[in-house]
Amino acid sequence: MFIIEHKKIFLILSAVLVTLSIFSIFIFGIKVGIDFKGGALTEVAFLGERPAQNELEEGLKSSSFGPVLLQPTGEKGYLIKSRDLTEAEHAELLKILSSDGKNQLTETNFNSIGPSVGRELTRKAIIAVILVSLTIICFIAFAFRKVSRPVSSWKYGLIAVATLLHDVAIPVGIFVILSRLYGAELDTLFVVAVLTVLGLSVSDTIVIFDRIRENLKSQANLAKIDFSETVGRSLKQSFARSIATSLTVILVLLSLFFFGPASTKYFALMLTAGMFFGTYSSIFLASPLLVLVEERQKKK
Repeated sequence: MFIIEHKKIFLILSAVLVTLSIFSIFIFGIKVGIDFKGGALTEVAFLGERPAQNELEEGLKSSSFGPVLLQPTGEKGYLIKSRDLTEAEHAELLKILSSDGKNQLTETNFNSIGPSVGRELTRKAIIAVILVSLTIICFIAFAFRKVSRPVSSWKYGLIAVATLLHDVAIPVGIFVILSRLYGAELDTLFVVAVLTVLGLSVSDTIVIFDRIRENLKSQANLAKIDFSETVGRSLKQSFARSIATSLTVILVLLSLFFFGPASTKYFALMLTAGMFFGTYSSIFLASPLLVLVEERQKKK
């Protein structure tokens, strides 16, 4: 199959994309939201027409709150993320938003998150990602335990995790660029998106791996198996299904991005990117890596 014959091209392309993503993370960094660094989250709704965002941002610039992120929410509301506020500063913020009483508003939500809570969330998020990765390795190694030739079952698990790192690294790199250009902040929804991408991506990879396993089991004489041919045939059998399934999910996520609330736009975009590159890695990365591992084993 074309993919297996030109596997080095796809492997190099994936390596370049991951490298660029990692460089973007180190160069620009990730702007974390108040969920992780602590701060205040204020949500207001205007009773009349919602003021223009740039007008409110001009008013907030002259305040002593420091960097403030203003996001539209709903039809008449705004979500304001800032550093932790005192009672006096909280009252001043509402006064600025109402333009000294010219615009009537109601405060629908106010939360203050301390830095210790942010550190705890960061620790739990890292633990969650690590545990998910280890569980995936163990599950795939167990599920493919009867397929030990020509590639050991635990290597299927390692390759699946390698593709997961690829599927997460590239969307994170995209998020870093969005953070740099549009001020997007990493929050708990970001972590949910990463964990969701892990689940969606590995399911697609397992479908293709399972097809490879079934084709290997159907071979009567393992000694005469052309592993690359078997993998190519397995890809051909599952290619259309993987693309159709992923495309259906991506269309739903794009509708959420374009027509959903502002608070979930980056979440939807992260999932869309993760789903796209997850499908790409299952077809163009995981299977070629299996063939590459088998070829390396032959040379030893």
